[in-house]
Amino acid sequence: MNHLKNSFYRTIAYFSMEIAVDERIPTYSGGLGVLAGDTLSAAASVGFSMVGVSLLYRKGYFFQKIDEQGVQREEPVEWAVDDFLVEQQPRVTIQLENRVVTVRCWLYEIEQNEHKVPVYFLDTDLPENDPYDRSLSGFLYGGDDRYRLCQEAVLGIGGVRMLRALGYKKIDRFHMNEGHSSLLTLELLREISETKHEPISWEDIEAVRALCVFTTHTPVASGHDKFPLSLVKEVLPFFPFYYGELRDIFCCGDFLNMTYLALNLSHYINGVAKRHSEVSRMLFSHYEIDAITNGVHVPSWVSQPIQELFDKHIPHWREDIFSIRYAIAIPLKQIWEAHLINKRHLLDFVNRQKNIGMEIDNFTIGFARRMTAYKRPELIFSNLDRLKSIAKAIGPLQLVFAGKAHPKDEEGKKIIQRIHAIHSSLSPEVKLVFLENYDLALAKRIVAGVDLWLNNPLPPLEASGTSGMKAAINGVPSLSVLDGWWIEGCIEGMTGWSIGMDHFQKKEGIEDDHSNDRDANALYDKLEKVVMPLFYKNKDAYSLIMRSCIAINGSFFNAQRMLMQYVIKAYY
Repeated sequence: MNHLKNSFYRTIAYFSMEIAVDERIPTYSGGLGVLAGDTLSAAASVGFSMVGVSLLYRKGYFFQKIDEQGVQREEPVEWAVDDFLVEQQPRVTIQLENRVVTVRCWLYEIEQNEHKVPVYFLDTDLPENDPYDRSLSGFLYGGDDRYRLCQEAVLGIGGVRMLRALGYKKIDRFHMNEGHSSLLTLELLREISETKHEPISWEDIEAVRALCVFTTHTPVASGHDKFPLSLVKEVLPFFPFYYGELRDIFCCGDFLNMTYLALNLSHYINGVAKRHSEVSRMLFSHYEIDAITNGVHVPSWVSQPIQELFDKHIPHWREDIFSIRYAIAIPLKQIWEAHLINKRHLLDFVNRQKNIGMEIDNFTIGFARRMTAYKRPELIFSNLDRLKSIAKAIGPLQLVFAGKAHPKDEEGKKIIQRIHAIHSSLSPEVKLVFLENYDLALAKRIVAGVDLWLNNPLPPLEASGTSGMKAAINGVPSLSVLDGWWIEGCIEGMTGWSIGMDHFQKKEGIEDDHSNDRDANALYDKLEKVVMPLFYKNKDAYSLIMRSCIAINGSFFNAQRMLMQYVIKAYY
């Protein structure tokens, strides 16, 4: 097997609860999984020795349907596993409660530039397993705490055992993409302890730390799984509760906190943007947390019309993503024409799906991400009269929205209902559409086809955000609050525009209660006085900003640069 050959590079095992490798394979829910897929694709692009590990979800995250009242309905995703993945021979076992659970895996190979990176999806749906254990290969982010803890044990403990069974005896780093996989540290400790035939010691802890890398992705509490120790004792009877002075390494009070477990057992920890690392150091003040800003895998996200421009003007851009900076010399007319092709593809799709009659000459804004309160999807609808008056005075406005609310996020579901309910009151000045079942394929249409990308989460809760990066590589500027990656990517009037100022203060933390009104007014002001007049009255100036997005942000906020930083800072 080629990926097991010795190479100049170290071998990195990349663990993630979700990995997006193909739009037809529903093993992801959103940004975390897409980032994981982009990271592994970047490794394949440069021939870096990396292997991915995740869980197989036979019913996916969920298929989203929205009824006439705007109510989200969740349905299982139907897909044929063996149409896309190849079953592997090894079987490993782990203990859950008093049961032995058998785990198998399926292989998917990411291929880029004639290099391959294997991704192994762990599966418990085997006839020898208990029905409950077979269901662990069911839904992504489904079930209760017990279900989630069992899944995370399969991922972390079963993942390490599976890699060993596949022949990966020498892995130089274990990279935990968020805390879901941090039980892998227990398996590494068990390996050391069994080799020495001695109890776990501080020396063993340091040995595991030297092997582990941890990336934290969110300051939002729901992103940091924790489980009562009473549950942990039932599900993981081998968990090291009794190690006295070592107890605080494994437990946080009366809970197993997966984030703290990863923090305590990693030699390198990073946030996913410079601001996010500042926020993380406030949340986890006893830890040194570095910053590696996220990036996107450009060949996966750049549209065909823009690819053709690159092929014409920037030879070998696929091998050297940084050379995209030379897009600054592409004629503006060609940038605009390529954008119009993407916009036509999107609007044709929207009009076929929703029969809304969106027009290619009208200014079109995209907003697509997980529907949850802190993302503030409704900010642009804070004052409908003002929004309509802007469209009436400057030019017609079209809004393309998409996104799923987690099945247990009732407020997120209500947000979808409220957005759905207002579309008729905005017409005819503003046309609004909410597209169902936001996934990789739909994301690629929207980020390339709109004229402006909107992002307005409540600071400082946006860890990074990568959708605006995907828009930028397609020449679509952002209008965003100064949070996450946009603090680094915003050059006002050149790569896009900011909504308001950077009001975040370390002592204050999350924004005050008036931030919604303040940011909504700033959003309206920027649309009315700067962005829309430029679009409608000076297409060349708007095209210049589009070209700058590609050359400046596209050439930097990409997964190739991100991977290089991990290699230098974390893997060696």
